[in-house]
Amino acid sequence: MASSDPTDHALAAIASIRDSAESETAQEPSSTAEQHAIAVIEDKPLAPEQPDGDGYFKVGPGPMASIRFKWSVRQGDNDDYFVDETIGENSVPVTLGPMSREAAIKTVDDREAEARRRFEDLRSEMVGRNAIANVLRGDVRET
Repeated sequence: MASSDPTDHALAAIASIRDSAESETAQEPSSTAEQHAIAVIEDKPLAPEQPDGDGYFKVGPGPMASIRFKWSVRQGDNDDYFVDETIGENSVPVTLGPMSREAAIKTVDDREAEARRRFEDLRSEMVGRNAIANVLRGDVRET
């Protein structure tokens, strides 16, 4: 039995994670009408057009909840707002603030957008490396 390159195993694991993330994305509703229909069925309110601040949150991208970022806004005393940033489900939050409601919402939006950009950059790099590995192995398929 021939031994395989450890890189092959790593690339296979990465591809598996990527495929899992893509299948999760495919199951998410794509249109606002679909999201509204699901929210009505599940008896969940839709997110307000203008967030009120307290309770506003966003979750970062990624295939595993244990390493996914979450940013949430909470209101403190004296109309101060704070942003709690966590990684995974059971981590201790890192708190940013005090700040205004608008600044807290902007912080959440900016952090989520940056995380999404980095995730997409990493995904593109992994796909590119996978394609290069296929070429080096001679596993090129005609399209």
